[in-house]
Amino acid sequence: MAERVCPPFIGYFLLNPLRKIVENPDRIFGPFVCEGMTVLEPGCAMGFFTLPLARMVGPSGRVIALDIQDKMLSVLGRRAQKAGLIDRIELRRIGPDGYGLDDISGQVDFAAAIHVVHEIPDKDTFFNEIWKALRPGGRLLVMEPRGHVSREQFEETQAIAEKIGFKKEDLPKKIGGRSVSLIKQETNA
Repeated sequence: MAERVCPPFIGYFLLNPLRKIVENPDRIFGPFVCEGMTVLEPGCAMGFFTLPLARMVGPSGRVIALDIQDKMLSVLGRRAQKAGLIDRIELRRIGPDGYGLDDISGQVDFAAAIHVVHEIPDKDTFFNEIWKALRPGGRLLVMEPRGHVSREQFEETQAIAEKIGFKKEDLPKKIGGRSVSLIKQETNA
């Protein structure tokens, strides 16, 4: 699935509360997520963004958190349990054979791919899987770190998504890193 996988020990550093100064989940996702939504988060790690997303979707929504590492998911599960949010979060381990999203085809309102797409060797498959999971009009937010991803690499990633059928839309405001909001068009191009 991924050639460059974030080691679990880094996951603990990513949970640092000071990170909210630079990457505040409420500010990032506020324009996109509301109560009752189904949100997909590929590459959730230990849940820095997952728990705030679960609060935003409320008791009638759900967050489907995907990761390839059991350690990341187990720490996220414990954190969600402690925060009283485990009933809103579905943890899924993905493997080398795909993302396993067929059961939620056309049901996802919003997907957040934060600092993960650069780790995925097969971006065509990634964007196809997200495309299928999103409902028509659903949005995908891709955010990549400037230090890992050049402008040219980010533009190549965006071009792959647009080839699948996503349409770039203006971000409501600057949210950090290299970012793009993509909307699922009604028909796959």
